[in-house]
Amino acid sequence: MNLQEILSRLQIERLTPMQEAMQEAYGQADNLVLLSPTGSGKTLAFLLPLVRSLRPDVQGVQAVVLVPSRELALQTENVLKAMGTPWKAMSCYGGRPAMEEHRTMKSLCPAVLIATPGRMNDHLHKQNFDARQVTTLVIDEFDKCLELGFQEEMSEVIRQLPALRKRVLLSATDAKEIPLFVGIRQTEGKGQHLLKLDYLEEHPVADRLNLMRVLSPQKDKLETLYQLLCTLGNASTLVFVNYRESVERVAGYLMYKRFPCEAFHGGMEQEDRERALYKFRNGSCPVLISTDLAARGLDIPRVSNIVHYHLPVNQEAFIHRNGRTARWEATGASYLILHAEEALPDYVPDDLPWLELPARLPKPPKPQWATLYIGKGKKDKVNKVDIVGFLYKKGGLAKEDIGLVDVKDHCAFVAVKSGKVRQLLTLVRGEKIKGVKTLIEEAR
Repeated sequence: MNLQEILSRLQIERLTPMQEAMQEAYGQADNLVLLSPTGSGKTLAFLLPLVRSLRPDVQGVQAVVLVPSRELALQTENVLKAMGTPWKAMSCYGGRPAMEEHRTMKSLCPAVLIATPGRMNDHLHKQNFDARQVTTLVIDEFDKCLELGFQEEMSEVIRQLPALRKRVLLSATDAKEIPLFVGIRQTEGKGQHLLKLDYLEEHPVADRLNLMRVLSPQKDKLETLYQLLCTLGNASTLVFVNYRESVERVAGYLMYKRFPCEAFHGGMEQEDRERALYKFRNGSCPVLISTDLAARGLDIPRVSNIVHYHLPVNQEAFIHRNGRTARWEATGASYLILHAEEALPDYVPDDLPWLELPARLPKPPKPQWATLYIGKGKKDKVNKVDIVGFLYKKGGLAKEDIGLVDVKDHCAFVAVKSGKVRQLLTLVRGEKIKGVKTLIEEAR
């Protein structure tokens, strides 16, 4: 399959200059570092040359992609599958049985494994696949994966991959140094041990990002956050806090105030995390409250605002959080909520303007979209066309009433205009999709 066929499947007209440079550089050095802003297409940039390097005469895993989160693992797997190449891939991550993954691994025989470091170590220790055939290692968000807290796991993974010949590291922020256990000699340049492509300065976010401060009269910033979010209205807004418990507390307060929001953190069940992300992406929920888990790797287009409820732990976290908005040519805003005794970190400009919240507060917004849950998916032979046709014919919806449609293995989520939901559910009660009865309800 040639490049144009793959791009056509992905509905992409042409590669970006960064992606084109990556295609050329991949064959020039055994070790590559790609630095490029969040949302710039780094996943496709490495997957295209990776699949071309896979050998058809080798059975089993040839490449391992390490990522810091389940969401990024799933997202990378979905991109590779959407490319439509003959190569099989699967994602592995905590939160589901490793034995179930092993069974899938044996039946699927993937050439590419995408995994979080802990789960990859689990499969390597149990010898669930032949690690001697793995010649390529990709570390996405490498500055995060190689932080001190992850180094033992990462070192253990790499130690168990004896045949590595190529290492590819990607991120939106550089690391001060690459640990020796990664196996990259710190020499840069064509034909050398390390080739670095740095695209961070080509699209500086600072030029398109409006940074502002918001004063909280109390140390407890909940009421100030509520007022700010009411002011921002239905605009897509990511609120970052530093702890899982804070996510639950902030989301609970906003729900008490009847402000539509969703919670997102690493302690949630995967199904709940996916539902929260989907509702945020499709516009049926304007605000997502999250730890820094949502700061990296996730494909969340058109985020208008970033709110730092807690100050980020370091400059890298600040960059990644803000990178969720003002992507490529878009503009965005970032707000730091501060109480009187809080000082700005050194890496934040000290001349930031203050946002004055209005005396008369707008009411909490009512989302234009709602999310419909359908209890059948790909494994039930139900696809996007089936669902949209069903909603047109049985639900009485028009084209403009349907937004994002996401069909998963055993269920589907559909964005529909919120004003149409009640009538829709009445019309489709008892109806069948492709001759099969299924649960259809508004996702909560």
